[in-house]
Amino acid sequence: MDGVALPRPGAQARQGTALAFLGVLAFSGSFPATVYAMQGVDPWLAAIGRAAVAGVVALVCLKVARKPLIPSRREWSSYALISLGVVFGFPVFSGLALALGASTSHAAVVIALLPAATAACAVLRAAERPRPLFWVACAAGAVAITAFTLTQHEMKTSWPDLLLVGALISAAIGYTEGGRLSRNTPGWQVISRVLVLSLPLTAPTATAIALATPINATPQAMAGFAYVSLISMFLGFFPWYAGLAKGGIARAGQTQLTQPLLTLVWAWVLLGERFGPATVVAALAVLVCVAITQRART
Repeated sequence: MDGVALPRPGAQARQGTALAFLGVLAFSGSFPATVYAMQGVDPWLAAIGRAAVAGVVALVCLKVARKPLIPSRREWSSYALISLGVVFGFPVFSGLALALGASTSHAAVVIALLPAATAACAVLRAAERPRPLFWVACAAGAVAITAFTLTQHEMKTSWPDLLLVGALISAAIGYTEGGRLSRNTPGWQVISRVLVLSLPLTAPTATAIALATPINATPQAMAGFAYVSLISMFLGFFPWYAGLAKGGIARAGQTQLTQPLLTLVWAWVLLGERFGPATVVAALAVLVCVAITQRART
């Protein structure tokens, strides 16, 4: 059997959870790294350029491994959704939100609903019937996030929060479709093909932006850009998609519960951000709501 159609208890499920956590650990540094990158490059270049760089690396990997660059015709729609979600949607929306004033800690709390959104997408794609408690918990999490954002006085407009919601939805769709494809195709090949298929758009766009905008190539900015290009956009998806395939999208997706807290730690250590009790309370409230959705998903 080439892949896993349904999550199973035991060693395979535990392995899936462990792999998914490695992916989450890689993704948790994305926001601080994006902030670093935008200190030296335009926000649009930070978003699109990282996909172009990752696409070139992915092309080399597929060529060296002698794997096909083009998926089967029946999978084209899924690859298109993944590209829209994780190549364009999440990097662009989250990068612009940070550029417009959202702090890393604020963004981490809003994105804390990602596990619930991913589970909801998995439920819809798998035609499951969640219990009412699932939707009640999702609604409670949305209310907690709304209350938190309305109390943040540093936000002059609602655009950063709307952009973060767009990032959340984009990532949930991309994660779900990628997890589904990884049941029959190794996760590294899935993300590699997504990036290669996106190159005709990302490469010329990134080149045009780089030529039209100033670049301040400080070590810190280049380190941040390298991280989001190679780790957030490429290598982090290797264990992430493999974990979703082995442990189940909804079950292994529980590891995303740790991502907001890890991001808050990185923001504190790397960026020196300080967050008050409201941020911590909101993060914990969302974690509780998401934990309920994971246990009540069917």
